Amino acid sequence: MTTTVLNNTRALWRTELISNRHACAALGTALFVIATMLGAFVRIPLPFTPVPLSLQTFFVLLSGALLGRKYGALSQAVYLGLGAAGIGVFAGGAGLAYLLGPTGGYIAGFVLASFLTGWMIRSKENAGTAWIFLSMLSGAAVILITGALWLVPLLHISPAQAFTIGILPFIPGDLVKLSLAALVFHSLQTRARKIFP
Repeated sequence: MTTTVLNNTRALWRTELISNRHACAALGTALFVIATMLGAFVRIPLPFTPVPLSLQTFFVLLSGALLGRKYGALSQAVYLGLGAAGIGVFAGGAGLAYLLGPTGGYIAGFVLASFLTGWMIRSKENAGTAWIFLSMLSGAAVILITGALWLVPLLHISPAQAFTIGILPFIPGDLVKLSLAALVFHSLQTRARKIFP
C-alpha cells in the first residue's frame, strides 16, 4: 500500500512539474548553464590561433533550439554573467579580464546565437531537418563572426586575418557539432515544445 501511494505521489509530482512549463524552463536554463560550462572544459588549443576548439557551440545551439529564444539566450547570459563575476565557468580563466581576451567575442556571441537559433526554429510550427540545420548554422555563424570581429581591434589585425585565424579553423568542427545538435533536437522537438514555453 505504501509503495503504491509513493509511486502515485511521484507520478503526480512529475506530471505537475512537466505541466508547469515555466518551472521546466527555469530547470532547463540552469542545466544549459552547467552544460555550457562543462563544454568549455572540452578544450583543444590550436597552434595558429589564440582561440581553442571547445564543445560549447553544441550546447549553445541546443539551448536555443530546446528552450526557445528567450530561455536559451537567458541560459547563455547567465553563463556569461557568472564568468564575468569571477566564477570559474570559463576553461581558461574568469572575470572581466578574461572576457576582454581573444575568446571574449565568441562568448558574447553565445547569447545572440542561442536567441537567433531559438527564434528561427520556433518560427516554424514543426521545423524539418533542413530548417533546423539552417537555424543552427545561422547561430554558429553569429558566434564565429562576433568572435572574429572582436579579434580585429584586440590583436590589431585585418578582417582577412581575423577570418583566417578566427573563423576558418573552426568551420569543420562547428559543422560536426551543429549537425549533432540538429539530430538531437530533431528527435526531441515535439517533446520540447510541450515542456518549454
